[in-house]
Amino acid sequence: MTQANVVRSEAFRDESLRQKIEHQVDFVPQHWVNGERGRTGWNLSRTKRVIDAGIAILVFLILSPLFIAIIAAVKLTSKGPIFFAQYRTGFMGRRFKMYKFRTMVHNAEEIKQQLGHLSHHAGDSPDFKIKKDPRITPIGVFLRKFSLDELPQIFNVLNGDMSVIGPRPTSFSVDKYEEHHLARLASLPGLTGIWQVSGRSNIDFNGRVILDRRYIQEQGPYQDFKILVKTPLAVLKGDGAY
Repeated sequence: MTQANVVRSEAFRDESLRQKIEHQVDFVPQHWVNGERGRTGWNLSRTKRVIDAGIAILVFLILSPLFIAIIAAVKLTSKGPIFFAQYRTGFMGRRFKMYKFRTMVHNAEEIKQQLGHLSHHAGDSPDFKIKKDPRITPIGVFLRKFSLDELPQIFNVLNGDMSVIGPRPTSFSVDKYEEHHLARLASLPGLTGIWQVSGRSNIDFNGRVILDRRYIQEQGPYQDFKILVKTPLAVLKGDGAY
């Protein structure tokens, strides 16, 4: 297959996927905030993009001493890099590299397959979550409990791969999504979202999809504000954080 044919094939696949995703959601665009008259709703608006960038910069400036402390703690307490980068699935199924502070042993991905039977989600679920995961380092337990490992994702927000609020991106690709799962890909993924303030890892993937679909259908600044206000309490509570 020639390069031109490959490009056309990928473009057709992307357009076909976009149509499937948009077919799964139903919302009324809010013209007064979208910045692209009649094309998008709040979640994809220029207004939200500017707010996201402002929040990300402010968070980094305020929490830069905490960043330094976490970097030192991760580096001094376990072997391996400070940051963990993993490809995630975001808006319209696009894969992007998401960053976290490393909370697991350096070879965690290599031994993941050996622990599949311990995942507390159903065997047919694409989600992989283990309570008291043996791969997590001692400092990692603390970082995960209070979601501090997620802080480097503010750079993903600045880069435009993520929003401050939206569905959480998945580590598995869109190929593992069932058709009714696709609705959650109609929005940029978020640092926090309705899943985080509703139980997090205690909710299986199908439950997340239901929440994300509701979030997208009811999208708007007021809903984002409510989620943002609830997030600190959810973090401190630590329910489902592992």
